[in-house]
Amino acid sequence: MEKREDLNSILPFLPLFLRSSTLFWPSPALEALKALALGPAVSRVRSGRVLFDAILDLRDSLGLSSRELAPRTASGYALFFDEMMSGMDSRVWFEEVVPGMARLLLRLPSLLEAHYLKSDEIFGEGKAGLRFMGPQEPGLVFLNQELIAALLSCAMFCLFPTSDRDVRCPPVINFNELFASLNRNGKHYQEQKVRCLVHYFERICLRMPTGYVSFERKVLPRESSDHGVTYPTAANWSTSTVPLCSFEVFSSGLIEDQPHEAIEVDFANEYLGGGALKWGCVQEEIRFMISPELIVGMLFMACMEDNEAIEITGIERFSCYMGYGSSFRFVGDCLDNKPFDSIGRRKTRIVAIDALCSPRMWQYEVEGLVRETNKAFCGFLHQSMYKCRLKWYANSSNQDKGTGISENENRSEVEGNSDSESSQVMDSQDNVGIATGNWGCGAFGGDPEIKSIIQWLAASQALRPFIHYYTFGEAALHRLEEVRQWILLHGWTVGDLWNMLVEYSDQRLNRKTHIGFFAWLLPCNKPSDVRHTSEHSSSI
Repeated sequence: MEKREDLNSILPFLPLFLRSSTLFWPSPALEALKALALGPAVSRVRSGRVLFDAILDLRDSLGLSSRELAPRTASGYALFFDEMMSGMDSRVWFEEVVPGMARLLLRLPSLLEAHYLKSDEIFGEGKAGLRFMGPQEPGLVFLNQELIAALLSCAMFCLFPTSDRDVRCPPVINFNELFASLNRNGKHYQEQKVRCLVHYFERICLRMPTGYVSFERKVLPRESSDHGVTYPTAANWSTSTVPLCSFEVFSSGLIEDQPHEAIEVDFANEYLGGGALKWGCVQEEIRFMISPELIVGMLFMACMEDNEAIEITGIERFSCYMGYGSSFRFVGDCLDNKPFDSIGRRKTRIVAIDALCSPRMWQYEVEGLVRETNKAFCGFLHQSMYKCRLKWYANSSNQDKGTGISENENRSEVEGNSDSESSQVMDSQDNVGIATGNWGCGAFGGDPEIKSIIQWLAASQALRPFIHYYTFGEAALHRLEEVRQWILLHGWTVGDLWNMLVEYSDQRLNRKTHIGFFAWLLPCNKPSDVRHTSEHSSSI
């Protein structure tokens, strides 16, 4: 185990020790966990205040200082478990859930060791084991749900080390700041977030899930490569002849409730999870509360750069909710009935892409448009599917003309993929579209009209079959359906729509127009002889 680069990269962020190829808890921590595992008759842990004392003892046994925890953490644990939680629920928590979490932690060393063996067996040595994933390091981490539950139990008990972390490190995922934010007259949505997390632990201690979850860091290389699609330029977007994919507008409904097989977009912070464990309670943070397994990705994923995205496949949803922001409320249990894929992951796919924050007029600059479109493209792109589709197009009569994809230009994309490989990827990914909404708007300050079109361009260029757009009642998008019909009526390609977006943005920057893109584009404001720029010959 000592020679494993993956384990050594993540070990400084874990509460375990490694000696003679064995992971272990130090003896004082081991004894404390054994006492907790036997229940309150032995541990005497029957209240939030005593639970936090036990947490401090555990931290002390690991050499972790109590000064590293947020002020008021102790009062937060006491307030929630002794006052906010009902007497019956509190008894279940201390008599069943806390001992169950302790037993899970006792198994953490063996779960990790088994994890590395299993990931090597499935993906090859060192290819998918738990490890720190820094910027510009594409790859996969493949975890079972039981190991995830054990790691989240560490977070509930605040056992992850917090010292010696530089700015490129992921955020600490201990729950202390969340509990410290609780007070009787404070923001009630923080209490509701804790309720979601507590419900997760109640569920996994009642019945441990047995599936798998993968976390993939996706990178669009900035330099030309024979191994995948590279970071497109403005010229690439301008000359793309890929057709626009199907686009459906939904004025009601939620992304996570969509019934189709689609990648669900996480309107992410550059640091995965954003303020989920602090004060945040908007789209990303809510998703992390109702599906807490997402939180584990925060442990090992460094912040995203402009050419990166993070895709998570297989997470389970545990909670139902209502509201948004300050009105967010946990409303009960959720039974996730999503089917599983061939390697044991639920067919729930989430992609985290971070938009520009407060872009103001820069979002209309070509560089800003390229950055945002490429960020979405990186998230929506499936490299293997893309290669197989290129081969499929190239092998189909005259199909390369219709898409602008040249077999010669993209030969490196498809070499090494047999027809059977192409068929398998096409079968598994061909119907997977995109479910999204007002990414980069709201608190991030982006233009909803521009962002909706950017995501359509990215999904189309990524060869996704459809995009389902949930407007969440955004007033600025009341004409989105009309715009969709107008664009499709003209049969525009990705390049055509991109060029219209650039033309509008240039006029906006030069103060030649002050109206939104939709009003500018539609015929009541645009001359009837809109340029139809479909005569392009190259592609991304």
